[in-house]
Amino acid sequence: MSKPDAGGPTGSANSHLRSFDLLATLVAVVRGDGTVLFANSALEDALGTSRRIIEESQFADCFTEPHLLASALHGARGNQFAALRYDAWLKRLNHDPIPVHVIVTQTEHPDEIVVELLPQEQQARQGREERLADQAQANKELIRNLAHEIKNPLGGIRGAAQLLEMEIAERGLKEYTQVIIREADRLQSLVDRLLAPHRRAQIVEDVNIHEVCERVRSLIMAEFPRGLKVVRDYDTSIPELRADREQLIQTVLNIAQNACQALAERIAGGNARLTLRTRVARQVTFGKHRYRLALELHVIDNGPGVPDSIRDRIFYPLVSGREGGSGLGLTLAQTFVQQHHGLIEVDSAPGRTDFKILIPLP
Repeated sequence: MSKPDAGGPTGSANSHLRSFDLLATLVAVVRGDGTVLFANSALEDALGTSRRIIEESQFADCFTEPHLLASALHGARGNQFAALRYDAWLKRLNHDPIPVHVIVTQTEHPDEIVVELLPQEQQARQGREERLADQAQANKELIRNLAHEIKNPLGGIRGAAQLLEMEIAERGLKEYTQVIIREADRLQSLVDRLLAPHRRAQIVEDVNIHEVCERVRSLIMAEFPRGLKVVRDYDTSIPELRADREQLIQTVLNIAQNACQALAERIAGGNARLTLRTRVARQVTFGKHRYRLALELHVIDNGPGVPDSIRDRIFYPLVSGREGGSGLGLTLAQTFVQQHHGLIEVDSAPGRTDFKILIPLP
């Protein structure tokens, strides 16, 4: 796939179109007769053709049904609409066509029509990411409010139990007050964990992701010294990223520990496998933004997979797939990654679960 021309759009007359290169969606600006005046970098990458070849060509030829675009452009020239939407198939060099949602929009400039293409897979992914982001924000507000509401009466309950214990002489009755105090402390610890991501300010510094992975690996090996093989599959060319080191360690550790808990039977059988894999992703889109480079960190296990009953809710607070689990590990991991403008994706099936962390690189 060709890389964008370093010089950007050809000709000074197109300088006002350069901002389209910042968009993650595929954009072409065409004249009324259908010739391409400008193609942004995302479209260039999708077509697998250089910008210089795309420009001045007939954009309708890039589609399996060129007459649909020709009809839309005819309507735009006749001022029949301000914006028109339809679905089509975009042809690509040496690849199968992909389904796209086409938006044809008039502009303020004479003889310039903007044609925006949203790959339907990308459109669905963007919708899913938006829902997850809204969901995470709602969860954060709920957790914060709920934790504060629990914390105040909890302190009163513990204090009252301590005072009551001082007044009781019988040892058997003191056991009951000790139960109250211990359970109050346990709930206090849970509340503190719920509030942890929102209390401490980020400490951003240059971080080597492989130092993070090695720290997590050593902790996991200490916790599971037998029956588990931890495989390192690193791309050592990955540059340092600006991040909070402790948050990244906690993120990867939470995911790895969650995986190891799911691997309990395989660890007992001596054939559990956990893989830490790092790669550089190029020209990726997530969180409504397109990034030239991003860290792609995988935590892969050969366990039974995420249960279907919680697959869509694994990042919800207090949702756990195992008996006695707090359901906070993945919630905190997602919060920390989102604070780094990234996201976590999950691909799970029996025998292989892959948690993929994506974080923009400078």
